Amino acid sequence: MYDNKEVISRFYSAFQRLDYKSMNDCYSEDIVFSDPVFLTLRGDYVRAMWEMLCKNAKDFNLTYSDIELVDEEYATCKWTATYTFSKTGMRVVNNIKAFMRLKDGKIVEHSDGFRLSKWIGQALGWKGVLFGWTGFMKRAVQKNAKRSLVRFVEASQ
Repeated sequence: MYDNKEVISRFYSAFQRLDYKSMNDCYSEDIVFSDPVFLTLRGDYVRAMWEMLCKNAKDFNLTYSDIELVDEEYATCKWTATYTFSKTGMRVVNNIKAFMRLKDGKIVEHSDGFRLSKWIGQALGWKGVLFGWTGFMKRAVQKNAKRSLVRFVEASQ
């Protein structure tokens, strides 16, 4: 039997150190990830996303708490990332609720929930505060995130 709390703790402890390799070691080969910015990613794109985010992190701090095992497969936890958004220099404090499914000591599904409009307001400043709630602005942020990830993957090959 695997200790799912320990796997989650190992993942976020690695994230605190911006150690994307150790984070990705906690994932299954066919990991599925989703959040309001990147939407749904699979496999190598998930691993590349964490690498990109860790390498671009500025003034980064992460805390995590309340790891709760729902049953033998599912778990949740809360985490907060505080950082300077690299594209604008704005300070972001993002409070996130993670939902994970684990199997054989690996995370097989990972979903992060947070209010995208609040993140946009912090990351983009006054324009984000005024327009972050609109579908247009949300789609623009999502499209830009995917484009950045694709460029990162292509540059890594």
